[in-house]
Amino acid sequence: MRVIILGAGVIGVTSAWWLAEAGHEVVVIDRQPGPALETSFANAGEVSPGYSTPWAGPAVPVKAIKWMLMKHGPLVVRPKLDLAMWRWIAGMLRNCTEKRYLLNKSRMLRLAEYSRDVMVQLRADTGITYDERMQGTLQLFRTQQLLDSIGDDVIALQDAGVPYEVLDVAGCIRVEPALARVQGKYVGGLRLPGDETGDCQMFTTKLAEMAASRGVEFRYATPIEGIEADGRKVVGVRTPKERVSGDAYVLALGSYSPFLLRRHGVHLPVYPVKGYSLTAEITDPSGAPESTVMDETYKVAITRLGNRIRVGGTAEVTGFDLALRLGRRATLENSVGDLFPAGADYGKASFWCGLRPMTPDSTPVIGKARYANLWLNTGHGTLGWTMACGSAKVVADQISGRRPDIDTADLALSRYA
Repeated sequence: MRVIILGAGVIGVTSAWWLAEAGHEVVVIDRQPGPALETSFANAGEVSPGYSTPWAGPAVPVKAIKWMLMKHGPLVVRPKLDLAMWRWIAGMLRNCTEKRYLLNKSRMLRLAEYSRDVMVQLRADTGITYDERMQGTLQLFRTQQLLDSIGDDVIALQDAGVPYEVLDVAGCIRVEPALARVQGKYVGGLRLPGDETGDCQMFTTKLAEMAASRGVEFRYATPIEGIEADGRKVVGVRTPKERVSGDAYVLALGSYSPFLLRRHGVHLPVYPVKGYSLTAEITDPSGAPESTVMDETYKVAITRLGNRIRVGGTAEVTGFDLALRLGRRATLENSVGDLFPAGADYGKASFWCGLRPMTPDSTPVIGKARYANLWLNTGHGTLGWTMACGSAKVVADQISGRRPDIDTADLALSRYA
């Protein structure tokens, strides 16, 4: 079967890999000159199944107001006359109940845990390297109130069989020795030892090269103008030069996915939430994190990637605006400078932003959409790197007519019906 994949980020490239492994002829189309040059380029570097938590929860509406009033708050909303924005916000608020929170978290954990297992097998099969570390994630709580509020998350982790540790200050220092220098700035943490870290862009680029060596065709610098359909199935993808046709199509364009479907009367509830990151060279290894530390007050992830520190976070609801705002840089510098002040010269760090494709329930959309030969693999939000391999394997199995290894019925677009 000839499969056309739209998008060469981590979701598109992993989809290409497993479809090729299943024996299909695969063509990947992307407007960028290479793989992983948009949302996958400089994300926080986490592969964190244990941190698969919905943005929508019972306490979020009140927290959101507090966050927007903080100087270095994790959330910024810039209102626009944009129906899609307000529709997405309304959908997210509908998911801010305890019942929906636990349901959504169970879906996310199921996919994320499976995805981590698939990635482990990929490493074993290929030997791929990408500044990876397998030392877990530490959620760090600055106040006792934050630490005391983790009950629902712990229950969900227990139900899903995900290992965890609740740590006091000494326990946090045991897994992240550099935190000994800033005692008094936190009260404890929740450690997820099964989580991993790595450079998503490096991973995606290497996997694309391996996929190309196995026959996958990558058509870079090729804008996608639209999908053409005959009412029952997709018959081609329109580009400035030609129409590219196949037997099946996978839509993996992240935040831009809804535009192609909207013209065909399909509402895909994916909206961009902008995130920022800093990347700095380590100057003092003993003052740098060992793995990932998530500063829960500011929702900032601080990750060690080889000889670099990647600082990622903040959520800016502002449509497709890609402006680099210095206020958001200050928020990242405030968090990392407070916890790992000696690790790097953060004033010299590179500054980046990308658009995370978010759904109202924080769960990606995976499966068929309207046409018999069109599959979706999008809406992964902040967890695209975490869920990429599992999502790709699921789509490859579905297209190949095989039953996926996990239940996928509640991941499809039909759940919004």
